[in-house]
Formats: sequence, structure tokens, C-alpha cells
Amino acid sequence: MRKKTLIKGAAILMCANLITRFMGFYYRIYMSKAIGAEGMGLYQLIMPIYMLAWSITSSGLTTTVSKLTAQENAKREFGNTSRILHISLFISLVLSLCLSIALFVFSDFAAIHIIKDARTSLPLRILSLAFPFMSLGSCIRGNFLGMQRHFFPAVSQVLEQSVRIIAIFALSDLFIPLGLEYACGAAVVGIVLGEIISFILIFFSMKYVHTSLPSKKPTISLMIAFSAICTMAVPLTLGRVTGSLLSTVENILIPQRLAIFSGGQNALSTFGSLTGMAMPLIQLPSAVLMAISVTLVPALSESQATNNSRQTASLIEKSITYTAVIGFGFAAVFAAFPQEICYIVYNEKELGSLLLRLCIICPFMYMQITISGILNGLGSHSFIFRQNLISSAINLFFIYLFIPHFGTDAFIAGITISLVLTTTMGIMEINKKSHSQFSPYKSIILPAICAVSAYIFLQFAPKNTTSNVYIVSLSAILLFLIYFILLFLTGAINKKDIMSFMPKRR
Repeated sequence: MRKKTLIKGAAILMCANLITRFMGFYYRIYMSKAIGAEGMGLYQLIMPIYMLAWSITSSGLTTTVSKLTAQENAKREFGNTSRILHISLFISLVLSLCLSIALFVFSDFAAIHIIKDARTSLPLRILSLAFPFMSLGSCIRGNFLGMQRHFFPAVSQVLEQSVRIIAIFALSDLFIPLGLEYACGAAVVGIVLGEIISFILIFFSMKYVHTSLPSKKPTISLMIAFSAICTMAVPLTLGRVTGSLLSTVENILIPQRLAIFSGGQNALSTFGSLTGMAMPLIQLPSAVLMAISVTLVPALSESQATNNSRQTASLIEKSITYTAVIGFGFAAVFAAFPQEICYIVYNEKELGSLLLRLCIICPFMYMQITISGILNGLGSHSFIFRQNLISSAINLFFIYLFIPHFGTDAFIAGITISLVLTTTMGIMEINKKSHSQFSPYKSIILPAICAVSAYIFLQFAPKNTTSNVYIVSLSAILLFLIYFILLFLTGAINKKDIMSFMPKRR
């Protein structure tokens, strides 16, 4: 993959991710004010089921389609890319229909005996209708990404989020007065409609693009294509499903263990504040990194297929370095202005103490996103599976044993330890697989020192006693300016690093 193509693809997806993240953030702000922290907690109990369904029906197939399509597209075997896509769509449709029917029929059982909140039954039943459209749309997006055609997946993401927002605005006045169950149901209707509209757009985009490609017969048989898909998709899917199952268990356990800590009071509200309000703030800047991670999979697949080890090492080193730079920078911002940010976004300064404690996970959470993209591109699927198991085991250990005694601090401690450990493991595995000359000192330690120094420097500035959005924004820009000056002075980044990501003029 040419550098210009990679940059263009990452830029398109980055813009789409930023737009959808900010739209989704506005959506969450509106929901948090409309249904409160308890309602957000109920909504967060449902979302892991949505992610689990995506993991079963789409996650492995989407990455597989993207990677195999990139390989066949490089050889101009368009007949093979179509065959791979059609087989993947069939597999995805069968899986999603089975899962959709099962959840629709057994929604009461899942709500009462698994989630342990009967109010989630109606939202789960509505949610089941989204699975076929979600899984088919994800496979088609994987095909577009493999062909380095990023525009249509980007537009479909923005459209999906737009439909969700319009739906909750249109339905909120009707559903919210009926209770939290119906309020969450209205939000889930938005998810379903978003998936349907997004699928329609991406489906007809696929028809348009595929008719414009040269007509070629497949050179691989149905069985060979099916075998290639399963060989790659099965371990990927098992890894993602295991991770999603464990994540679902975590989300079900957290409010139950918080109830023990608080004596049964405000457990769901605390859970909603933690996972539905504070964590999305921490995750907001990762929209940029998700775009890079997605484009890294076909880019690394292509460079490996052509035995271009130098390009592989360069992509890896720069991706991790700039992820760390972004992560430590935003950690400093969240540490410097936690109450101000929470007041501006949610009109709740009290949430700031939670954001302050969470900011330490920023660099490691962001690096994990990029590292996962690199490992997928290098074909280290079994390693990702083991990594996810270790991470979830640590999280569950802290949730079950320590939340009843220490509350949300135990959750933050567990997720911090798991992210630090898995990030270290991932970097070691990447160095072993790619033979890159990755320097932890330059890429991680120096950005951390610069971020802490910029934070300390800002403490000597006149204190901002207001939460005015313009003053906070200017203060955050000043912090970033100091941070980047320190990065250049220490040699963590230089002009050559910046220019290497810019497309060269002919």
C-alpha cells in the first residue's frame, strides 16, 4: 500500500470517526440529561449484548474480508475478492439470523437470569432486530477497506449515528415518560434504524463499485475461499467473542458488586456515571487511533506479502510513537481540567473526580488500539486471544474481590494494571514478529516525561476559577503547545517524523 493511500484512508476514517464520536457524545449528553445516571446505567447493561452479537457475527469476518481483499486486490484478482465477500456475507447472515431469533425469543430469560434486571427485556427484544443488518454491513465495509476505498464506510458511519440521534429526539417525548424501560427502548430503536439505513447505503455503494471493476472470473474455488475465510475468521472470532463475553460479565458484575459496596444505594447510577459518562470522555480522542488501526491491517498485510520489512518496521514504529504522544497529551489535559470538562459536557463537576482517576489509563488504552491493529496485520491472532483472556481475568479479579471494599477505585486499578501488562506484552510480540527497532524510551518514556512536565508547568499559571468553555479550551491548547515544544526539545519527535507522514509532492 502506498504511503499516500494509507494517509488518505486514515484521514477519511479519522474525519468520520471524529464526526460520529462528537455526534455520539452529544447523543449521550442528551440521554444523560433526559434519563439520568440510572437510565444510563440501564442502557450500559444492554450495550455489551450488542457488542457480543457484533463479535459473533461480524468481528472476525470483517477483519478477514479486509485482509484477504487487500491481498487479492494487490494481484488484481477482482473475481476472488467478490467470491470472498459473497461467502462471508452468507456466513454472517446465517449467524446473525440465528442470534437474532434466539435473543428475541429468550429476551425475558436473559433480562431476569443473566443481566438480572427485568427492565432490559423490551430493549433486548428490539435490539435483536438489528443483528442481520449490522453483520452484513460490517462485512461489506471490510471489503471496501481492503480495496482502500474508505469513503463509503466513512459516510455509512456518519449516517448511522445521525439516524440514532434523530430517532432518540423523535421518540424521547413519547417513550421517556413511560419509564426507564421504554426510554432505553427508544434509544435501542435508534440503534436498529441506524443499522438498517447504514446497511442500505453500504449495500448499494457495493453494487455501484463492483459494477465499475473489470469483470474477472474467480481463480479460487468455493471450498478454497471458504477454507481461507474460516482459517482466519474462526480464531479471530473466538478471540473477540471470548473478550466480549468476559466484557459482558464485567458489565453485569460491576453494578452488583457496587451495590455491596454502597449497601444497595445508587449502584446503577454510579455504574452509569462510570461507564456511560466518564469512560466515553476518556475514549473520545481515540477516534483518530481507530482510523489508523483499521488502515494498518491491510497496509501491513500488503507490505508483508511483498516482503517489504523496512516499510513494515517503519509503519509499526511511527504508529506506536504517535499513539503514545496523543495518549499522554490527553491524559495531561484530563488531569489538568477534570471538573471543568465534566461541567462543560455534563453540567456535573462531581464527575470530575472520577475522570481524574481514569486519566492514567489514556496512553495505555490508546496504545492498545494501535497495537491490536498491528498484531492483526501481522497475523498474530492467537496472541491477541491470549492477551484478551489475561486482560479480562485481571479485570474480573479486581471487580469481584475488591469493588465491594473499594468501589470504583478497584475497577480503575484493575483496568490500569491489565492495560499496562497487555501493552507491554503486545510491544514485545510486535518486536519479535517484525524485527523492528522500536525504542520504548523515545516512544513512551519521553512523551510521559514531557506530559508530566507540561502539566506541572501549567500549575504555575494563574488558576482558572470558572468553567468557561473558551478559557478551558485556551488553557488546554496552551498545555498542548508546551507539551509539543518539550517533545521537540527532548527529541521524542522531530521534523523528519512529522514529514514522514506527509504525502510527497511529485
